[in-house]
Amino acid sequence: MPFYDRNNIFARILRGEAPCTKVYEDEFAFAFNDIYPKARIHVLVIPKGEYVSLVDFSQSAPPEMIAGFWRAVTKIAERLGVADGYRIGSNVGPGGGQVVFHFHVHILSGPRT
Repeated sequence: MPFYDRNNIFARILRGEAPCTKVYEDEFAFAFNDIYPKARIHVLVIPKGEYVSLVDFSQSAPPEMIAGFWRAVTKIAERLGVADGYRIGSNVGPGGGQVVFHFHVHILSGPRT
């Protein structure tokens, strides 16, 4: 597994050093619009912590962070008005197509663009 790079773009977004269009924030998660959307709605949700991938997150995060993050994903889908139909995806590792090594999930809804 790659090491966590504190200068990755998502870490910089969390610190307010890089711009984004914020959709949601709480103590566990931060969500923003994807700059290259693949569907009508395409939001990225990242945990507020240094986790490389879903594997790292599930093995290293405290239980309250894991629960809070996934509850935030559900709240975000509700706020986006897509709770009745959406997709969640997360690429894991270089072999799985992960490009930014800060765990994140994609919430997508609507036709693919």
